[in-house]
Amino acid sequence: MSMDIDVDDPISIAPSQDVVGTTATIFCCDCGAPIDGTTAIDAKCYDCFKLTKDISQGIQREATLHFCRDCDRWLQPPSSWVNAQPESRELLALCLKKLSLNRTRIIDASFIWTEPHSRRIRVKLVVQAAVADDRVMQQALEVVYVVAYQQCSECAKSYTANVWRASVQVRQKVLHKRTFLYLEQLILKHGAHRETINIKEAKDGIDFFFSARNQAEKFVDFLNSVVPVRVKKSQELISEDSHTAKKSYKFSFSVELIPICKDDLVALPIHLAKQLGNISPLAICYRVGTSINFLDPNTLQTADISAPVYWRAPFAALADAQDLVEFIIMDCEPAGSTRGKWILAETQLARAADLGVNDKTYFARTHLGGLLHAGDSVMGYMLTGTNFNNPHFEALEESHTYSSRIPDVVIVKKHYPNRRRNRKRQWKVKRMAKDEGELLPKKADQERMDRDFEQFLQDIEEDEEFRHGVQLYKQPRKKQLDEMSMMTTDDGDDDGPHIDMDELLEDFDELTMEDQ
Repeated sequence: MSMDIDVDDPISIAPSQDVVGTTATIFCCDCGAPIDGTTAIDAKCYDCFKLTKDISQGIQREATLHFCRDCDRWLQPPSSWVNAQPESRELLALCLKKLSLNRTRIIDASFIWTEPHSRRIRVKLVVQAAVADDRVMQQALEVVYVVAYQQCSECAKSYTANVWRASVQVRQKVLHKRTFLYLEQLILKHGAHRETINIKEAKDGIDFFFSARNQAEKFVDFLNSVVPVRVKKSQELISEDSHTAKKSYKFSFSVELIPICKDDLVALPIHLAKQLGNISPLAICYRVGTSINFLDPNTLQTADISAPVYWRAPFAALADAQDLVEFIIMDCEPAGSTRGKWILAETQLARAADLGVNDKTYFARTHLGGLLHAGDSVMGYMLTGTNFNNPHFEALEESHTYSSRIPDVVIVKKHYPNRRRNRKRQWKVKRMAKDEGELLPKKADQERMDRDFEQFLQDIEEDEEFRHGVQLYKQPRKKQLDEMSMMTTDDGDDDGPHIDMDELLEDFDELTMEDQ
């Protein structure tokens, strides 16, 4: 007898991989939302936990920043002062250093706009901290910084006597201040005067005072990079400690500019003219940069002399801008030669003072052939009948080679006689705040300074290349309206050159609430 027994297949007792284990789930004790009980903190969901937990506790909501109004610097504790623009990375780093984070870390920071006059700086922070072993919480907060005014030690010293440690004495032995006016604009454009503690007018120049020697050396390097100068250095012992052999000095830098300016007529030494490509010794200075640039108006040949070459054998100008005479062009014919913006032309001209008195005319070659027409006015130097006390010019007259090449008239620039004398301009230039000291200008000196400044402004209008080194600003809007009402009653045409409004900058220092 046989019996068939049904035997079931073996069943594995290992957990199946297809079956997902169920997680322990509880309800939030505040809002009742289902959450994972193994990861919940205090039996609360993340949103409810954020309402009860403040990870920014201990981070101050208000702080104080110290600002020096004289030099526009911020105090970086304990005693250093740094430059920082509004809403810049440097200012944000300075604000964050004022905070104690208290086991939190900053993951984001940004400025919140405030009124400029409110003396408040608002910063939005996003901080992060660990609230459990594997849970990280993030929170945003706002910190308000109060700007308090405090004078830095350097500015405090500037209001006391005898605090400077280095001075730069800039001099130029000429009768006018046109070169100094241009140098002043270069200094303002590049901000080279920011570290000075005082700027004082002196005879034939300006004195710049600094609180440290390296600041003065930096300023001297700037002058070397923009104008041809000669520098001499001296030092004076102030005090000495006999025990430590420590000495204290005051340093002085004497900077002398070459006494040749733009539009000056010069008589070069004959041997120097031969070294400069055999240029004619009688030339005009058309530009002053890191070297002096000369032009021969008869041939359009140019040459430049560096400061070291000049100081080996210095020479003075034969005539300057005060000796210019007005002439009227009778005829102008191009000669064919060109060099850049210059076109050589042959002109017949008469002195403006001789019109109606005599019929004497002169012949001259000029580099302004592209600008001049019959009837135009020019400014030039009259050489015929003029005595010059200059040894180099006397050598030209005695030379068999150059005596026959001396012209009657040397034309320098075009003149605009119909230009209104006291016309109002729509632009302006900034000036440095200088201490006149005991050298208060007399009435005659003040009139001469006003004439030099007016001539400087005319040079800016007439010469585009000269204008590149100057920053021009728009006149205030209210002043423009007043001047426009005055100009409507002014008779006569103004044929002088004008500056395009696109070249002007906005003067934000003088903006008011009405302008904004």
